[in-house]
Amino acid sequence: MRNEQVKEIKIGEDDAGLLALLNETRMDERRNRAKAMAARLDSLAARIQSRQLSFAEAAELLRSEAENINNQAQELH
Repeated sequence: MRNEQVKEIKIGEDDAGLLALLNETRMDERRNRAKAMAARLDSLAARIQSRQLSFAEAAELLRSEAENINNQAQELH
């Protein structure tokens, strides 16, 4: 169990630029993640096609990749 402190931050009109910058940064991060995922999926598709994997082998490859992604996500928390 983690102890988390919640602080209220009052935002004024002069903070609009900061909020816009934060939102832009979040959207940029989402775009980068989407590009990385698309590249990963493309790589998997190429591997499946080049090795002429069966349905079962392709499914196992996808499950393995999903497990790797989950492990990476858990390391970030």
